[in-house]
Amino acid sequence: MKARVHVSLKNGVLDPQGRAIGQALHSLGFADVAEVRQGKLIELELSGALAKKPKPEIEAAVKEMAQKLLANTVIENFSVELVG
Repeated sequence: MKARVHVSLKNGVLDPQGRAIGQALHSLGFADVAEVRQGKLIELELSGALAKKPKPEIEAAVKEMAQKLLANTVIENFSVELVG
């Protein structure tokens, strides 16, 4: 069982990496890009007892991981996707 955690900055939080990516895209001729927001994807390969639990319990455990470590919930949003 795999879990994907998608992390992105909350609206209103400055995104200097996204801005730099946007400027680089413009300099490469992609003028139609209005705004870029950068995020991250964390893939977790789950095994053992956790992988054998029902999907709602797995999702709850992965959300707890995200809240405690994978995302800074003060400035970032996250979503969880279970695969397999």
